[in-house]
Amino acid sequence: MAQITVYNAQKIITMDANRPMATHVAVRDGRILAVGGADCADQWGPVTHDSTFADAVLMPGFVEGHCHMMSGFIWDYAYAGYHDRIDPDGKLWRGKTDIETVIADMRAYASTMPDDQPLLTWGFDPIFLQSERLNRHHLDQISDTRPVAFLFSSGHLMCVNSVVLRMVGYDGATNVEGVMKGADGTPNGELQEMAAMFPVMRRLGMDYRTKAHQEKYIHQFAKVCVRAGVTTATDLFATITDQGLAELKRVTAQPDYPVRIVPTIAAMNAAPEEIAAQAHAVAAHSHDKLRLGAVKLMTDGSIQGWSARVRAPGYVGGQPNGLWNTPPETIFALCEVMQRERVQMHAHTNGDEASDVTLNAIEAAARKHPWPGARHVLQHAQMMEGGLFRRAAELGVCVNLFVNHIWYFGDQHAALTIGEDRAARMDGCRSALDAGVAMAIHSDAPVTPMGPLFTASCAVNRKTMSGRVLGPAQRITVDEALRAITLGAAYTLKMDAEVGSIETGKRADFAVLGQDPTAIDPAHLADVPVLGTVTGGHVTLL
Repeated sequence: MAQITVYNAQKIITMDANRPMATHVAVRDGRILAVGGADCADQWGPVTHDSTFADAVLMPGFVEGHCHMMSGFIWDYAYAGYHDRIDPDGKLWRGKTDIETVIADMRAYASTMPDDQPLLTWGFDPIFLQSERLNRHHLDQISDTRPVAFLFSSGHLMCVNSVVLRMVGYDGATNVEGVMKGADGTPNGELQEMAAMFPVMRRLGMDYRTKAHQEKYIHQFAKVCVRAGVTTATDLFATITDQGLAELKRVTAQPDYPVRIVPTIAAMNAAPEEIAAQAHAVAAHSHDKLRLGAVKLMTDGSIQGWSARVRAPGYVGGQPNGLWNTPPETIFALCEVMQRERVQMHAHTNGDEASDVTLNAIEAAARKHPWPGARHVLQHAQMMEGGLFRRAAELGVCVNLFVNHIWYFGDQHAALTIGEDRAARMDGCRSALDAGVAMAIHSDAPVTPMGPLFTASCAVNRKTMSGRVLGPAQRITVDEALRAITLGAAYTLKMDAEVGSIETGKRADFAVLGQDPTAIDPAHLADVPVLGTVTGGHVTLL
């Protein structure tokens, strides 16, 4: 008979309405056997009591419903971002707050590299720097002999130097959408969205969707998750090769691997029928720590990059509307096939026009091919308002809101992109819940750091970097926010019967915390320390 281990904790927050709080949880064969007091599992036979968590608080393992496994290898590139960041090993990397520092630091970094190696950087975002927008002339100052490429923090834009432009053949005659040009009619180095970026990424080896599935980086990604208390995480726009699938299956199946991984196939560059067939084919390789079979649509771009598709009145600076990574007619075709073939869709929709078009496409597909319980998810959905949320609820569509934007970009959105009124309602958690929409919240790591308690704090407090409260009417309670990073996120992944709460029969996945997040000032929710995780009964402490 398998051993029964009963863990005691200072407090256990279960997310189970039948028993919201407990002091003990019993685990057998990687699953929760019983929850309650010290005697909760006595009826099941001999037990072993374990006080490892006696001074800690246990919650369901956090579920990061929108992140990317590139978080595990992105630190192979030079960090050029504005904010301080911490790498998977806990090292602090200071942010760069002006363009001169960016150029100087990257020139110094390049001087340590072999002459034939491209300088690849990540995390840069021009919206924070009050200067001329980054262009090839800036990057030529770093090097005019080696390729230099800056991947912006959103992942939707990049800037390259003149060497790279020559490598891919971008010149004044180029008519690829997203290859931005200067007053002289030649490319200025800024590339917006996938059609313009992919040729560069292929030439420079920036294949972050398949590189992330190498063993080293699968383990690196796990480090990121454990530091955040995450036991289930997505790779939400994956290219799954045969080799990558084999590595994912092998590594995640190791008994001590601490994360359940949920990759979704990038629904681009193939016919809808081919994408659906691949989704079904890889789903057969799923196991308890690898869940496959869903797809990700990439509709529009980034709000802070002015490449998201927004409805009237557009952008406050008069910038042209954003780009379609997937044009509306293709969105409709994809939705129809995925609905017909019963493949769950996660759709990137930053701008409200993108959310509107995608809801229209899902509705049309559902009329032709009814599928109760499809649980398609609008990811980011940052500019949705009450009317769009109500439509989502009517259609049974979930939302996963990128609420970290309130702190990271809220001030800039109010002043520079969508204006005060729409910024106050963006990432509208209150509106979503009031409309009856199934809701999760997320980090989109590595766009912003993975940290579900920080994400919960953004939804509860809606504080920007300047300290103002942006859209107080959209704040939600601590309990609602904690549900959104556990059971709410699990629901969007169709895993709520397995994870997301501490209930008998579910997998023994816990976040180990140093404080009770329900018993502190909500202003300090993000400061609750994560001490480690438990995944399927396996303990990983920091």
